[in-house]
Amino acid sequence: MAKKQSLSDIKKDLKTRKIIIGTKVVMKNLKLNKLEKIYVASNCNESSKKELEYYSKLLKIPVVKLKQPNDELGVICKKQYSISMLGVLKE
Repeated sequence: MAKKQSLSDIKKDLKTRKIIIGTKVVMKNLKLNKLEKIYVASNCNESSKKELEYYSKLLKIPVVKLKQPNDELGVICKKQYSISMLGVLKE
């Protein structure tokens, strides 16, 4: 059930909120404390995951670990490329 909930959350956030795509952009905005939530693909790079976990715990930003790989996350977001991280900007 959590899988369906997180997918519907992503689709809702894509329609209603400002989403940023890509590891570098997400990490930059995370360090500036501009994110509300982060979605991570199941096969995201290990070094990126460790850095993400460190800063997200430091800044208390929730990280949603998806069961989908990065190519499926790209399809969910209606992009023609793989996406490892998505960030939801604060309003």
